[in-house]
Amino acid sequence: MNRRLLPYLLLAPATLFLCVFFAYPFLMVAGEAFSRDGQLTVANFQDMIGNWKFPATLGNTMLLAGTVVPLQLIMALGMASVVTHLERGRGAILYIFAIPLGISDLAAGIIWLAIFEQSGFLNSLLTMMGIIDKPIQFLGYQNKMTIFIAVLIAELWRATAIVMVILVAGMGLIPKEYNEAAEVFGASRWQRFIKVTLPLLRPSLQTALILRTILAFEVFAVVVALSGTNFPVLMGETYHWQFELQDRNVAAAFAMLILVISIGFTLFFTKALNVPKEARI
Repeated sequence: MNRRLLPYLLLAPATLFLCVFFAYPFLMVAGEAFSRDGQLTVANFQDMIGNWKFPATLGNTMLLAGTVVPLQLIMALGMASVVTHLERGRGAILYIFAIPLGISDLAAGIIWLAIFEQSGFLNSLLTMMGIIDKPIQFLGYQNKMTIFIAVLIAELWRATAIVMVILVAGMGLIPKEYNEAAEVFGASRWQRFIKVTLPLLRPSLQTALILRTILAFEVFAVVVALSGTNFPVLMGETYHWQFELQDRNVAAAFAMLILVISIGFTLFFTKALNVPKEARI
């Protein structure tokens, strides 16, 4: 066998997989988004933008992603630092932190629904403590901010572990000599974290932010479980147009919008957290 062909043969299965399960579906969705009755058109995007729910849908999605991703990054950095510096019980703590990873989006939403609903755990606790006289409808359509907070808490609990696992792996690759040298020169723990750990963690931060931001724009099951249609998001509207309104063209337009936003943030994080080759470990 020609050795020059060997790399291409090794890449062939992955290339075939991407073509079948990504490139082909993408072309199909793009075709649906930019056509109507066999004619090329942008009417699907006009219908999407002109829908009365679109401003709230886009605003809710951006607000949720813009709030949950920074909070998850801060929490994950703290959790990863704790796990990394533990000498005993590291595996057990890491396992406990990662438990939500084994729970599906819908299951996580149902768990938090059982806490926030009118007959749920939170109302029962507040009533038992004498703080309230009657149950509060936390997830009612009139309490948009409470719904947002409930979805935010559920997402923080469910998906922060994804970021933490990536950061733990990144911290494990940082040579201990760097921190030891900084300590010798009198740097405090906080200074070592800011000046040594964070700069060397940029590749892991880049990966974590890209992955989590993309997933934040695709949030669906948690929102549906906690709010139904009271807190519309982009992925929820995609489902609504596809299966309830039976308009696959506008649904495809929503899918393309999510894709464009995801690509935009991916390029931003790639540029903002770019690591020069000479600075890599």
